[in-house]
Amino acid sequence: MPRSRSAPPAGKAGPPAGPRAALDALLADAAGDPVRRALWLDALDQLLRPHLPPGLAAHARLANVRGDRLVFLVDAPVWHAKLRLASSELVDVARSLGLDVAALVVRTSLGPIRPLPPAARPAPSMSAAGQSRLEAALALLRPDAPEGAGDDRGPAS
Repeated sequence: MPRSRSAPPAGKAGPPAGPRAALDALLADAAGDPVRRALWLDALDQLLRPHLPPGLAAHARLANVRGDRLVFLVDAPVWHAKLRLASSELVDVARSLGLDVAALVVRTSLGPIRPLPPAARPAPSMSAAGQSRLEAALALLRPDAPEGAGDDRGPAS
């Protein structure tokens, strides 16, 4: 019977390689506790998010579970008020998930609660001289670029 190419040959199973191996090594001992907690909080946030009022999910995030309190982070005072109004429902949902919580605390952030995707970040400005040098460097990388293209330093001495 033919063997699967995705499985290592018999008797040659070594340690896994790649990003998964690095994550497994990180989580193997107590040093991984903060990472495990962050992953747990993220999973819990994903479970609670559908129970947030419409429009609020994009502006709120579960930040912590501290004692018997859920701690949420919002990005503006208006969302703070809306989340406080929905606190009893969220506490009930958290209890149904097995958490022993009694209250909800809301904190307002000064910045975005989720990092902006690279496409939404403003591009750094570049001087005209820097732009022309970048274009010259890119021209050198093109396969059809003539020898010495973009070299404005003059003859070598």
